[in-house]
Amino acid sequence: MSLPNETFIPLRFHRRGGQRVLQGEHEVFDVNLIEAIGRAFYWQNLLDDAVFASASDIARAEGMHFRNVCNFLRLTLLAPDIIERVLAGKQPRRMSLVWFQRNSLPVEWERQRVIVQSFGEAP
Repeated sequence: MSLPNETFIPLRFHRRGGQRVLQGEHEVFDVNLIEAIGRAFYWQNLLDDAVFASASDIARAEGMHFRNVCNFLRLTLLAPDIIERVLAGKQPRRMSLVWFQRNSLPVEWERQRVIVQSFGEAP
């Protein structure tokens, strides 16, 4: 029995390869990629507000390798519509955090969209 102000959304947590995913009725949310995008924008905000002077400072504070912080920060360069697809669980299945860590990302949004289209359709 649900309370009047309560909404039930059927989601299942599971692993797909090394990725943590949430499975909705028609979406698959890549939790690792969503967390990475969130961290990236948070860290970029810290850099913009001069809380930290560099990615190296963030890496030291977070206990992470400098390269990982830089890889995450690159996610702030994603086209807004691509970020929206990820947050909505509608990104292509092959588009994962691991892919972004292993491949360079063009700065031009149109080129990014071409890459995303090359992955095929969302699940």
